[in-house]
Amino acid sequence: MPTIHRVGPYRFFFYAGDRDEPIHIHVEQDEKIAKFWLDPVRFQKSDGFNRAQIHKIQKIIEENREKLVEAWNEYFGR
Repeated sequence: MPTIHRVGPYRFFFYAGDRDEPIHIHVEQDEKIAKFWLDPVRFQKSDGFNRAQIHKIQKIIEENREKLVEAWNEYFGR
């Protein structure tokens, strides 16, 4: 599971087995994890993050969407 981006305590990544799903990114901090779709950016699910953290993470994703999509396409050969 390659790390694509880091901002503060957040690590942005995807799993090698994610190939067959729509383009998305996972975010973790300690034991918390969330998933966001990237096209368009929207929250999918969370385990442990509160609403304020989800909002902050979504803003980070929106600001870095192009980089995240590019990393997905490079990794999965799209």
